[in-house]
Amino acid sequence: MKKMLFIFCCNLAVQLNAQILTPDAFISQVRSFHPIAKQADIKVDKANAALLSAKGGFDPTIEMEASRKTFDGKNYYFYTNPEFKVPTKLGGLDIKAGLEDNGGLFLNNQVTRGQSSYLGLEMPLLKGLLIDQRRANLQQATLFTKQSEQDRLKMQNDLLYDAYNAYWQWAGSYKLYSIYKQFLQVSLDRFRLVKLAYQNGDRALIDTIEALTQVQQFQMLQADAKVKLTAAQLELANFLWNENDAAYLLNEKFVPDTVQFQMYLTVDKPDDIINRANLENPSLRSLAFELDALEVERKLKLQSLLPSLNIKANILNRGYNVLKDFGGAFLQNNYVWGVQFKIPIFLREGQGSYKQAKLKIAETNYELNLKQWATANKIRNYYAESLLLKEQIAAAQQAYNGFTALLKAESLRFQNGESSLFLLNTRENKVIETAEKLIQLRAKYLKATYGISWAAGVIR
Repeated sequence: MKKMLFIFCCNLAVQLNAQILTPDAFISQVRSFHPIAKQADIKVDKANAALLSAKGGFDPTIEMEASRKTFDGKNYYFYTNPEFKVPTKLGGLDIKAGLEDNGGLFLNNQVTRGQSSYLGLEMPLLKGLLIDQRRANLQQATLFTKQSEQDRLKMQNDLLYDAYNAYWQWAGSYKLYSIYKQFLQVSLDRFRLVKLAYQNGDRALIDTIEALTQVQQFQMLQADAKVKLTAAQLELANFLWNENDAAYLLNEKFVPDTVQFQMYLTVDKPDDIINRANLENPSLRSLAFELDALEVERKLKLQSLLPSLNIKANILNRGYNVLKDFGGAFLQNNYVWGVQFKIPIFLREGQGSYKQAKLKIAETNYELNLKQWATANKIRNYYAESLLLKEQIAAAQQAYNGFTALLKAESLRFQNGESSLFLLNTRENKVIETAEKLIQLRAKYLKATYGISWAAGVIR
């Protein structure tokens, strides 16, 4: 046992010289540089770009229409009509102002000759009064930006859960390899001592074979553990990216934090976690924003059941000052107005569109309810699994402590010549078997515990 203590101290010194990659440092790097994390940010940027495009529906516009006809030396007509138009969010109202300069021998009688100006409005009175396509696009684009933020959090939640699992799998593989390495060294030293004792006539030949077999068994176990450790390191490398968007392999000087690997995590009660998930889970919130966007679509489709009744009116004036001599008499004599009315006879298009919008809302509500229930059950399942694994870990830890004590006693008996190498190897194998089981249980426990936060959608 003194030899084992010496080897443990040597391994500890090696680890102290190594550089520990903590889970917090690893996750911080994944959050900052992993391509999926950056894709999630792009998703938000795209939604913001769509919102900017939707706002463009309310951009003021300047239009210019000009034409002229001259034939056979005659000036038939000329038109010069610039117009400034301001769309508003108030009831679909558009405000417009313009100038006109018209003339020619054959000018249309409906067109004002010479220089004139106008100021007016266009506005729907039925269909399009409460909401129209421009306002619907803007409202939906605003909701989609909020939804994209939830989609970003969902992608990050999934990414970090996978990253945590890869890290703890690496930590477990590293710890298991370290145990095999430690016991292999002990068995090699024991084999040399037994072989020396056989050469001096103090041990039988069968003891050297027994010691050698133990060495060979540990060599196979260590080789298998090395393969698993390498695989875990490569799996971890899937999450390793730098600020230059380049992936890289983990330097061999880095080792995992095996101290945190053996610690328990603090977990809230399932009902508290479920309540938090209902408020913060990005998948649920994304569906809620989708429902809001569908409600905007329903309101827009409801407008399609109404007839179109649009009004437009302008005040007119000679010259380019439209408000010159503005007053009651002016308003009675200088205006143009018009009304446009349209209604489909059967309203089948409007009825079908409105029904489709309502069915989409119902469909999404069912999806949301199903998602909420599935999320709650996942949280309960991971919570129950984590509690069960904690009990198994406690039992395995007690068994490990017991087998370690038995190994220590058997080693003393073997040194005093009161035990056989077979019994010592049996005790040693039992310790290693229990240690391997304990590592597996801890890895499962960490996966289940992080699974609670993942199911709730709160891994940040």
